[in-house]
Amino acid sequence: MELQSLRSKYIGKKGVVTQRLKELGSAPKEQRAALGKVVNEVRDFIESRLREKEALLSAQASVSIGSKHFVDLSLPGAYIKPGGRHPIKIILNEIIDIFVSMGFAVEEGPEVETDYYNFEALNIPLNHPARDMQDTFYVRPLSEKNIQGEHSKTDSGIVLRTHTSPVQIRVMENKKPPLMFIAPGKVYRCDSDMSHTPMFHQVEGLMVDEGITFANLKAVLEAFLHIVFGPTVPVRFRPSFFPFTEPSAEIDMGCYACAGSGCRVCKNSGWIEILGAGMVDPRVFKMTGIDPEVYTGFAFGMGIERIARLRYGIDDIRLFYEGDLRFLRQF
Repeated sequence: MELQSLRSKYIGKKGVVTQRLKELGSAPKEQRAALGKVVNEVRDFIESRLREKEALLSAQASVSIGSKHFVDLSLPGAYIKPGGRHPIKIILNEIIDIFVSMGFAVEEGPEVETDYYNFEALNIPLNHPARDMQDTFYVRPLSEKNIQGEHSKTDSGIVLRTHTSPVQIRVMENKKPPLMFIAPGKVYRCDSDMSHTPMFHQVEGLMVDEGITFANLKAVLEAFLHIVFGPTVPVRFRPSFFPFTEPSAEIDMGCYACAGSGCRVCKNSGWIEILGAGMVDPRVFKMTGIDPEVYTGFAFGMGIERIARLRYGIDDIRLFYEGDLRFLRQF
């Protein structure tokens, strides 16, 4: 800007030198040539010095810009610690791979479910005592807030799914047997202690076809547990109750800590409950349009955090979600 001002001041249209050139016409005729020569030399001198100065400033600016972007490749780089998979994700992927290797497909569904898919279609009608088995998070639309500010717990009909069983219902509604798939994903229950977290992961499985029996269920689950915990781990099936399967069973494996002799981990029983299963209740088939006179099937479900806890020998399941890198970097 300063150079432009100087140029304008001396050799611009109204500059000092330019004015002298215009005034040559009024000078004595015998002096015009000498005065013109002097004024032109002054103008050329000023132009020359201004160009030199512009070139110098331009070169200095180029050096300054170059120094800002200079990278010294000989300097050591900044170390960024590599990330890793979460232990729950490691176990979940391992379980999915095992069932996929057996021929199971993988299906997914929404985590926010309707009461129908989460309960009613699974043979758990409203006010059924089986709903007490699952501490449910109900989702309340804002429009349903009443005058007192209190909220009905169940009126919305929308829940955070308490299991991935709704995926089984949705698949059976839209696909015809034979069906053979697992449904991994997050589920939610209002519970938190050493053995429970409000959000955890489940993998549920379903096989439906003509002639499926409880023997098929035992074969699949025993093979799975022997792959995960070793070929010699003992497995037993205990009669149990689930509203969507009949007959139902809970499956235990021998305690990894005491090898069945009894300890604190297994509460001196020698066994640890690992998952639940059973033959699909005919009423569930009817709800999804599958003829229970033609088809039979089995279903099973397991908590991934429980398996990870047993695999890694972790007492408190909440450690998985506290974000302590000292804990997570062990896996």
